[in-house]
Amino acid sequence: MLIACVAYQDGRKLGDITIDKISDYVQKPECFVWVALKDPEPAELDAMKEEFGLHELAVEDVRSHHQWPKIEEYDDSLFAVMHTVERKEDGSLDFGEVDVFAGPNYILSVRMRTAHGFKKVRERCESEPPLLKQGSAFVLYALMDDIVDSYFNVLESMTAELEELEDRIFGPQEQAEARAIIEELYRFKRRLVVMRHHVGPLLEGVGKLMGWRVPRICEGMTTYYKDVYFHLERIVGAIEGRREMVITAIQVNLGMIALADSEITKRLGTFAAMFAVPTMIAGIYGMNFEHMPELHSKYGYPIVITVIVVIEIMLFRFFRRAKWI
Repeated sequence: MLIACVAYQDGRKLGDITIDKISDYVQKPECFVWVALKDPEPAELDAMKEEFGLHELAVEDVRSHHQWPKIEEYDDSLFAVMHTVERKEDGSLDFGEVDVFAGPNYILSVRMRTAHGFKKVRERCESEPPLLKQGSAFVLYALMDDIVDSYFNVLESMTAELEELEDRIFGPQEQAEARAIIEELYRFKRRLVVMRHHVGPLLEGVGKLMGWRVPRICEGMTTYYKDVYFHLERIVGAIEGRREMVITAIQVNLGMIALADSEITKRLGTFAAMFAVPTMIAGIYGMNFEHMPELHSKYGYPIVITVIVVIEIMLFRFFRRAKWI
């Protein structure tokens, strides 16, 4: 679906144009065309290929979908693949793809399987004519910057979720609750790993736009691409940091479970020790020996009971001081 097809001259918007007029404006050195597509049909891609003279391999990458983030150079044009990340209400992550063709006089963005729009990016670019005069290089930067900034928003919401899970670790837990927390932490870790796979490769791609050999269409914009690169570095570092936090949280939760089990075992051992004393004494007097202390005394029974009660009180006070009960 065609979202927009706009011609610009010297950083100013000329107006919307039809697809068949694209080649007329692309041939003018002072003009460039910005086309936006969403989930295009094969025929639409073929039309764009013909109008802009797109490289066959890059077009095939768009048709095949599910490309990893990358930036490739074809003659005097660039082909960039970026992934969008959106967080659903249930906490799961939804990934889309944005393919961008950037040439000397054109920019073509193709959104696939994503609701992430670039209306604000277009408004931002059109509000800065001096930068928009840079043409496709500035628009490519603006698109990248918008996608990378959206990663920060996703990470912030995931950080809040992780903090909530950490609070639950140190709260009162049933056995089922402890197991549920571990499962949620593991699912959280998996989401971080998947996000790292969708975000990380773009770091290498952006590095090509600010290295020792900058593509011709990006000359003069290296400072802006460095800004995107540093933001990506922060995001990748934050993802790794959150993953370490999750691993630590899982270990802490397992330690809390082991500690709770130890407390239960200790309490059971305490009651077992207290029951062991009367059981032992009763067991001794249950043996059918003829000569036993106080066996024939009329005070034998109360004496034995008194001894049992005294020992039990002493044990109770000892375990109480030790905070075992």
